[in-house]
Amino acid sequence: MEQQKLRELLETLHQELEQVDSVDTTTLAVLTNLREDISKLVSEEVGEDIHENESLMERMGEAVDHFEAGHPKLSMTIQHVLDSLANMGF
Repeated sequence: MEQQKLRELLETLHQELEQVDSVDTTTLAVLTNLREDISKLVSEEVGEDIHENESLMERMGEAVDHFEAGHPKLSMTIQHVLDSLANMGF
């Protein structure tokens, strides 16, 4: 059940990322990292390496902060993904 919910949230997050229009250099870097992280999550490459998981979670947390003011819906979606990952033990 959690895996399905996570996949749905990741799909929603991917759609939200595609809708971000105006980007500065910092936002572009955050978006690039998020896309890479989503790819890892979808392909299930994440799980064994605890340090990589912590790094991924940290980057996603930073993305929540970055998008909070300008893209609150995107920020909320990222937070939902983080919550789901935490519930799954990441």
